[in-house]
Amino acid sequence: MESPRALRLVHLYPGVMNIYGDRGNVLALKYRCERRDIALEVREIEIGDPFDPDGADLVLIGGGQDREQRRIADDLVARGPALRDAIAGGLPLLAVCGGFQLFGHRYVDHEGGVIPGIGVFDMETRHPGPRAGRCIGDVVVDTEFGEIVGFENHGGRTYLAPGQAPFGRVLRGFGNNATDGSEGARTGNAFGTYLHGSLLPRNPGFADALIGMALQRRYGKGAQLPPLDDQAEQAAHAGAVRVAERRSRGA
Repeated sequence: MESPRALRLVHLYPGVMNIYGDRGNVLALKYRCERRDIALEVREIEIGDPFDPDGADLVLIGGGQDREQRRIADDLVARGPALRDAIAGGLPLLAVCGGFQLFGHRYVDHEGGVIPGIGVFDMETRHPGPRAGRCIGDVVVDTEFGEIVGFENHGGRTYLAPGQAPFGRVLRGFGNNATDGSEGARTGNAFGTYLHGSLLPRNPGFADALIGMALQRRYGKGAQLPPLDDQAEQAAHAGAVRVAERRSRGA
């Protein structure tokens, strides 16, 4: 009889970085693991808590406004070297919105203040100023995992350095900066994105890709995920695409 499989998920700063219900990404991963008899242990790490990334199979961080980003910045920067080393070793990570911004080199706010990041992604985020509009609305992104849907709401504009891979290309919505068509970033198995939603419940293929990366890192390349009946998830995905297309036409 095959031994039961187990994964360890670390949720960074859930008490601070949880705007727009990003905790739903954790719930989606737990649900999809449990349906396959994979035990998913979730550990929440707040400011000052001990944390060794080598003991994690998957890391998530959600979004927050400038105030919340300043609260966690020093703590995150102190963890930066260990996180970068673990990601270089294949650790899967998902960083959303404000969390995504802090996994770049820096975020320059609307007053010119600098919030340091940890440089997992070769990028920086700059706020264009208090008079600039926000990037708000439904998003559809073309990625290697298929069409991804979500919702964005950010004032900062993120600019990837040459050679930094995006998460995907924008089909509907603004993306990183509303000008170059990029959305998010990818380095190894680490992904950054502006997409809320929550993202993973409506994009089961990407949720499974993250689980699969975690399984293969822990159990070897032969670790596989059996398929699930995703009719409800796919219906939610298709509905989100229709909404994004309708709103992009101004209907």
